[in-house]
Amino acid sequence: MKIRIAVAALAALALAACGGPDPDTVPGDTPGTTPSAQAPTESTTLTVVTHDSFALPEDLLKMFADETGYEVTYVAPGEGTSLVNQLILTKDSPLGDVVFGIDSTLASRALREGVVVPHVADAKVIDGLAAEGLTPVDFGDVCVNADTAWFTANDVPVPATLDDLAAPAYKDLFVVPSPTSSSPGQAFLLATIGAKGDGWVDYWKALQDNGVKFASGWTEAYYTDFSGADGKGPRPLVLSYATSPAYTVDGDASTTEALLDTCIRQVEYAGILAGAQNEVGAAKFIDFLLTPEVQATIPENMYMYPALDGVELPEEWAKFAPLSDEPIAVDGAQIDANLEAWLRTWAEEVG
Repeated sequence: MKIRIAVAALAALALAACGGPDPDTVPGDTPGTTPSAQAPTESTTLTVVTHDSFALPEDLLKMFADETGYEVTYVAPGEGTSLVNQLILTKDSPLGDVVFGIDSTLASRALREGVVVPHVADAKVIDGLAAEGLTPVDFGDVCVNADTAWFTANDVPVPATLDDLAAPAYKDLFVVPSPTSSSPGQAFLLATIGAKGDGWVDYWKALQDNGVKFASGWTEAYYTDFSGADGKGPRPLVLSYATSPAYTVDGDASTTEALLDTCIRQVEYAGILAGAQNEVGAAKFIDFLLTPEVQATIPENMYMYPALDGVELPEEWAKFAPLSDEPIAVDGAQIDANLEAWLRTWAEEVG
């Protein structure tokens, strides 16, 4: 089995990336858009850089390695925001050949910083997911989730809107991953900006006054602070995904629900890293991610909707994991121009 899974310290990854060209590098052909006018590079190894929530069945990863003949290594320098930041910091000595996990809030920045070279796989994806120069792999809605069992037991109505979260009835009940250290937290920041405009800072201060807790990341918020994940956390409101209630099903009902009026859509993309030693393999891996076999496993392994059009979804998703009909939206160019300033303002005024 030619697969190695590595979740290493970033210093070690950067050191490994500083070597010269692979002696096994050979020219080759790649389908679709090539990253440069020259023949794309190819080597016997392929390094996939991804976030730490990446999960696909081992048999599919082995199949890719066996069919291509590559020795494949997977490295995960952090969750989505950390991933992009590290790719930018190491772009002169790239951490690998191909990346999966650049989300829609950071796609423009990644392209502007020259982290990836334009490449789009030749696959029919769902309308509205495409981004110039990147290939969509999955998508979902970042939404506030409620532990409905807790609200029923405590005779408190389940909140529905962003404004409800700042109401006295929900004091000390909400936990959200910090926007400065978490991809879903950053998405929620953008949702509040899209919904509140210039009043977004005041909204966050209202949440603070109402006892919101900031967690370092989604895992801490959902599995430590949230009461609905395993029944042990103290807070019945958490920022998560519209798909999360499909994984808290008890009998014929879910014990949690997503508040669909609080959602913002998030798309995850794959791209060829600039300076890759195996551009051919990178393109093959992106094509692999868009195969029906891989796409069919995304809901149960990464809790996201597959990007490929026509993929059958798990039966319980229709009932327990519906997408928002009208997710909050923020223009990508506006995000690219203002995100760093918004994060700085949040850290200074709120965090």
